[in-house]
Amino acid sequence: MNAGTGIISVIMNRIESSADKRISFYDFMNICLYDPEHGYYTSDRVKIGKEGDFYTSSSISSFMGKMLARAFVRILREEGWAQDKWQIVEWGGGTGRLAQHILDQLRLDEPVLYERLQYTMIESSPYHSVLQREALQHHPHVRYMVSEEWLGERPSMATIVCSNELLDAFPVHRIRVHQGRLEQIYVAWDHDQMQLREAYDDLKDPELLAYIEQEQLPRRERQHFEINLDAAKWIRTVANQLSPGALVTIDYGDVREELYGPHRMLGTLMCYRKHQAHDNPYIYAGEQDITAHVNFSACIEAGVQAGLLSWTLETQRQFLVSNGILELLASHDGSDPFSAVARSNRAIRQLLLSDQMSELFKVLIQKQ
Repeated sequence: MNAGTGIISVIMNRIESSADKRISFYDFMNICLYDPEHGYYTSDRVKIGKEGDFYTSSSISSFMGKMLARAFVRILREEGWAQDKWQIVEWGGGTGRLAQHILDQLRLDEPVLYERLQYTMIESSPYHSVLQREALQHHPHVRYMVSEEWLGERPSMATIVCSNELLDAFPVHRIRVHQGRLEQIYVAWDHDQMQLREAYDDLKDPELLAYIEQEQLPRRERQHFEINLDAAKWIRTVANQLSPGALVTIDYGDVREELYGPHRMLGTLMCYRKHQAHDNPYIYAGEQDITAHVNFSACIEAGVQAGLLSWTLETQRQFLVSNGILELLASHDGSDPFSAVARSNRAIRQLLLSDQMSELFKVLIQKQ
């Protein structure tokens, strides 16, 4: 079994203590990613960049942070919030590089707005919190909190909440269509093979059934789906904190018609380890990232229900272009491919032309 014995023991204990000797896929994924001692995100292993398991836009270059800084300023001025103190709340900021790029750009381009800004990092991982404090030590207006602390406040200023690759890491329920019936996927332990295995049962959970009815999921035989209930709950929770405010969500995913189409028979669940992608979540428990595409249709509807009535959804490419990234392309003679200008241009092209990021990643902006 390619996984740490510690987290396998946690999973097995949960399975053995359950009445049916199984746990939901949601619970399994939650343990793998967030177990306090052995979880992937709570551990001190390097996850992002060349030495980690995957790249993010901020690990490639500073340009996403620069464009977000521009977008935030535009929101402030369009909404009439630019005259007072304001707040950016970054939820799940990882290494702190994105926040660093945003703050660096605001200090350079908008010194008056920068001085009025309070930047709040919401982070549950002690390891990432340390990295964030190191990355942002030169910015005085930053505070560090866990979600419960911030949710216990009632912001008295305009607030923009930003997340980058947060919702795709929320645990999901998995469903399949089998002989015309909807079945929920569980995780059990195979004592003969000494490994994790899937188990199935008719879907009875009323919350999942309500979601399926809302989404009008198709009943194609053998099709698999992921259901991320926590994403919509998070949208509603954050929206209730804004008075006034906006929510900027960056993640990979799509609208429901794309996610549940006939070309998605196996769903969208993927695992990443050492920059290798595969679809088996039952190996390398606690040592790999497990993600599923975000249903932006459900996120938009959750926001509307919570009062975020104005929204735009763009691909990463559209967002970057609309915020002026092409202006940052610089002319050079091409004689030195390793010059600062050449590297900068390559980073911009990677963000704009890479199918992995430019089209799969979306930017959802929701405002009250």
